[in-house]
Amino acid sequence: MNADKPTCPMSRSEVVERYFMEHRARVIDIAAFLDRLDRAQSNGDEDDDDFRVRALREAIELLIDGQPGRARRVLEHFSDHTTEPIESAGTKGAYGAVPPGGAGP
Repeated sequence: MNADKPTCPMSRSEVVERYFMEHRARVIDIAAFLDRLDRAQSNGDEDDDDFRVRALREAIELLIDGQPGRARRVLEHFSDHTTEPIESAGTKGAYGAVPPGGAGP
């Protein structure tokens, strides 16, 4: 993106005034989720380093790296880039992050 050509019709101050509280709450929600994980007990047979939690932590790093295009890069980070279709889905819902090995069984 060209820094000389703003693409948002609002000023930076207007963006902060309009959206800060909403996004502050979202950051607090993420912090609460991570705290909840820290307090949760492991049952011993599960992977305590779940691929979804790893993906979330990696996405947070993308948010703070100072590079442009954060929304696109985070979306791509959570997206499955495999091109071969799977024979059948192993679950009814999406994982929200790419499991090890791609789209899943």
